[in-house]
Amino acid sequence: MNPSPTSKYRMSFGTGGLFLNESVVIARLFQEMGDWSSVKRAAAASAVIPFKKQSSVTRSVREIANRLEVLRAEEIEMLAHGDYHDQLSVLWLALCRSYRFIGEFAAELVSERFLSFRTHLTYDDFDAFFAAKAEWDPDLEQISVSTREKLRQVLFRLMREAGILGKDDHICRALLSPRFADMVSASDRKEMRFFPGAENAGLKGS
Repeated sequence: MNPSPTSKYRMSFGTGGLFLNESVVIARLFQEMGDWSSVKRAAAASAVIPFKKQSSVTRSVREIANRLEVLRAEEIEMLAHGDYHDQLSVLWLALCRSYRFIGEFAAELVSERFLSFRTHLTYDDFDAFFAAKAEWDPDLEQISVSTREKLRQVLFRLMREAGILGKDDHICRALLSPRFADMVSASDRKEMRFFPGAENAGLKGS
């Protein structure tokens, strides 16, 4: 379910934003239908995403569903029926699992910066991180400057929407609910690194 260290970088997160409301609807559809292919068809045929072009609707629905497919049943339930902050946490978790680049950026840069009290994040930080990864990955190296700039802009937008960054682009301590923290820690404690300052949360019974 989680990307392996050797998995390829999938950089399709340039499609839209966090899609909170749409993700909740699609998560509930999955609970009803139990099959992602059916969910994608049903969501694309409905007014889940209010885009005028059907091609844009289909592409966005597919991308949202691909993100949510990495979630476990209890995580889908929290997204479908949990409170607002838990829903944001679940969506950030889904992003970090779905996109190796975002997961590594969150764990290796954002959380490390937070722990060292250097909480202001800039586009230059993204560029340096991207360049370091591209040195070892030919697919990343081939991404054009314009595409990289779009990905950078979208990732910062996703972090703001998820509450990882404040409006001034300072890294925010993750305020995870005990229920969410325990759920993530029980499945893979390393994933707590996706959330700044939360590595020691969710240690019930330890």
